[in-house]
Amino acid sequence: MPMYLSRQLYAVPMIEGEVKRHIRDSGQIRVSRSLRDIAYKAMQAKEKLTTEMKREPTIEEISDKIECRREDVVIALEAVSEPISLYEPVFSDSGDTVYVMDQIGDSNDDNNWLNEIALKDAISALGEREKKILNLRFLQGKTQVEVADEIGISQAQVSRLEKGALNKIKNEI
Repeated sequence: MPMYLSRQLYAVPMIEGEVKRHIRDSGQIRVSRSLRDIAYKAMQAKEKLTTEMKREPTIEEISDKIECRREDVVIALEAVSEPISLYEPVFSDSGDTVYVMDQIGDSNDDNNWLNEIALKDAISALGEREKKILNLRFLQGKTQVEVADEIGISQAQVSRLEKGALNKIKNEI
């Protein structure tokens, strides 16, 4: 075999691989190869199933076809979809443009922040020892025995004080 041919047989796949790697890795968000493979298989299966069934297949049908978990298919398809800006126009009519941001709901309604204020007020009404017990138990994740050792009281007292503090908070809210 001539030398130039053997170099060509080696160089072409190497260059091809490097170009593919660059295209794969230079996207806005890095998606793992395994996720890309699942997404590719899912998209192929979707096309095939759509042709066969004359309708769009469900995620379950796609996942059955490629023998993959439903959750993995959903995650893979979402991972390879191109991100869009929140300022991307969705609809425009006579100067009134609707953006993606306008279509996103806000889960922070008035009740959420009112509940937060009520909770803060209820906690501030507690005694210092009760506040310390709740802090150690729920924010620092300590057991009642560890709290008892730190404060210098029995575990039964910690239990009683904790229960009383929680009941005060419930009654305040």
